[in-house]
Amino acid sequence: MSEPLRLIDTHAHLALGQFDADREAAIVRASEAGVARIVEIGYDLPSSHAAIALATAHPQIFAVVGIQPNHVHELPAGWEAELRALCAHPKVVAVGEIGLDYHWMQGPPAAQEQLFRAQLALAQALALPVVIHSREAHADALRVLGDAARGQPGIMHSFSGDWAYAEACLELGLMLSFSGPLTFPKAVELHEVARRAPLERLLTETDSPYLSPHPQRGQRNEPARVRLVAERLAALREQPLETVAAQVWANAERIFGLKP
Repeated sequence: MSEPLRLIDTHAHLALGQFDADREAAIVRASEAGVARIVEIGYDLPSSHAAIALATAHPQIFAVVGIQPNHVHELPAGWEAELRALCAHPKVVAVGEIGLDYHWMQGPPAAQEQLFRAQLALAQALALPVVIHSREAHADALRVLGDAARGQPGIMHSFSGDWAYAEACLELGLMLSFSGPLTFPKAVELHEVARRAPLERLLTETDSPYLSPHPQRGQRNEPARVRLVAERLAALREQPLETVAAQVWANAERIFGLKP
């Protein structure tokens, strides 16, 4: 008898207000869709605390804690000590999401890079992987990672870019995580990456409540829809969904240090 299909959403923000009316129901819907694990991602200190609270309340949810570059302008005093303390929680599996964002530019690039490097160093000191946010900052993100974190286990969250960028990320040892845009018909560069990258270096995510996949594009996203991402990944690679899902599950266990 074959193993049941197990999917994982490696990047969700269920603690956001968009889920206040139906958070528990969304978690149930994910389970019903075969999503057996969810990784809840922090983007500042309050959301990192919330991620740990969700993970504590639900055995299938794990937490990632960190400060995203769009919050560099509101760093509280003592943030690094507080973040280090959060990392000690047994359900915290990575530092993130961290990186650079030149789209919203909430802080100057130099300040973003300083915060990025500080959190990379913290993750290295604690032997934790990192979850990377890079928006319109690919060259600088690669430069910092190549200088400060080459070979460090990490994930390029919601990967967006062409094959050349994917090769550079893979050369640094990073995993590539696909979200809803992989399902968009016109996302031809992403499709090429999905076909060419080694399956053992790929993950699936939703970035809920953002980036809902086709055909729900424009709606609030939720973890159950990671199945659509996995199905599209399997179709692009011309492999059975069961094969792709099993490898992605193993990849997530490896990068996050999850027990089988």
